[in-house]
Parts: sequence; structure tokens; C-alpha cells
Amino acid sequence: MSFSQSTSAALTDDAVRCKQAWAALDEVPDPEVPALSVCDLGIVRAVRADGAGLEIVLTPTYSGCPATEVISQNVRSAIDAAGLGPARVTLQRAPAWTTDWISESGRSKLTAYGIAPPGPTVRTDGSFPIHFYGRGSQARLNCPRCNSGNTERLSAFGSTACKALYRCLSCREPFEHFKPI
Repeated sequence: MSFSQSTSAALTDDAVRCKQAWAALDEVPDPEVPALSVCDLGIVRAVRADGAGLEIVLTPTYSGCPATEVISQNVRSAIDAAGLGPARVTLQRAPAWTTDWISESGRSKLTAYGIAPPGPTVRTDGSFPIHFYGRGSQARLNCPRCNSGNTERLSAFGSTACKALYRCLSCREPFEHFKPI
């Protein structure tokens, strides 16, 4: 085998390994929102193969996220369980994570789980919308259970700082809303 053939075979093996790693990571649930995988949430930014194994690049949802260590360990465990290790996790904090990184599949899974998904934070022209709401007023959300727009915010914070607590006035069910960041 020539040098170019062995280099080409190594590149192909690395690409296959990375693809298999993405599939394994798509099965790792987020510890705070288990309906989503870490890939659905968009915190897995890259998978790179090199001579020392795999590098998994993660961007935490915010710099002080208490689940970062658990996620890192679960990612390494999933790669090892798939026989793709060794793996190391690199945390990349810039650019900062945004809810725009949640996949369409992830948004659907949030709704099915009973959490209203966030709206976009960046417009198609690349600008960032700024919203001002008077006291007691906020954007109306559709209920993830009955799709009614007749909802009210009960609290700016839900079970985690990234969610707000709402109630549907039609079906009377409470639900959380994943805030756009």
C-alpha cells in the first residue's frame, strides 16, 4: 500500500468513526431536558478524529451550567460504549450557545414533551431582535398540549433558569417555555 493509499484509508476510517460518534452522541440525553439529546440541543459542536482518539467539542448552554460535568462524562461513556474511544471532551465557550442551535427535531421533541420551544433569536438578515415588554405584558405562546394561544406567564423562571412557567387558560395545563437566548 502506498503512502497516499494509507493516508486515504486513514481519512476514510476517521470519517466513519466520526459519523458513528455522532450517532452515539445523538442517544445521550440532556440531564435537564431528557426529551432532547445533546445533539438535539446543539451543544455538540464538533467531533474530530486524530491519532490520539476522538475529540468531542461541547458548548455549554451557559458558562455556569451545573450539568456540564455530567454531560461531559455521559459523552465520554457513550463513545466508549460504542467502542469508538478513547475520547476527550473540549469545552468551547465562544461563540456562546444560543437556542437557535436547537435542531428542528429537538424543537418538535420539546413540544411533544410539553415544553414550548423558543422562537428565533437571529433574524434571517443576521440582525438581533430586541423586545420590550411592559410590566404584566409578554409575548403570547401557544400551549404545547392543545395549541391554544390563550396562555399566561406565571413565573419568569421554571425548573431551570433557561425556562419560564406558563399556564394555558384553555386546557388549564401548566407548561414550561424554553426561553430564547
